[in-house]
Amino acid sequence: MYVKVHDRGGETLVAVCDEELLGKTLMEGDLVMEVKEDFYKGDRMSPDSLGGLFSEATILNLLGNDVVDKAVGRGFVDANNVLEIAGVKHAQVVEI
Repeated sequence: MYVKVHDRGGETLVAVCDEELLGKTLMEGDLVMEVKEDFYKGDRMSPDSLGGLFSEATILNLLGNDVVDKAVGRGFVDANNVLEIAGVKHAQVVEI
């Protein structure tokens, strides 16, 4: 998985995508999502090492069936709040 941390204005956004999605465009109906390298491509990490980053983030942006399933399984994401675009899971979490 690719992981990139964006620190802006006191917020820590952690963007993670499954490796095979990088550079692709997902389309379904009116929904279009470009999986841009400048947003998602950071360090390669294993799914098991993401928990610490997720705990420190104020915003999560997760794209891909593997990463979203891991986040749901660890309680970071509510499965009822997962969107699918062209069969690919996407979840965002904002700490309030």
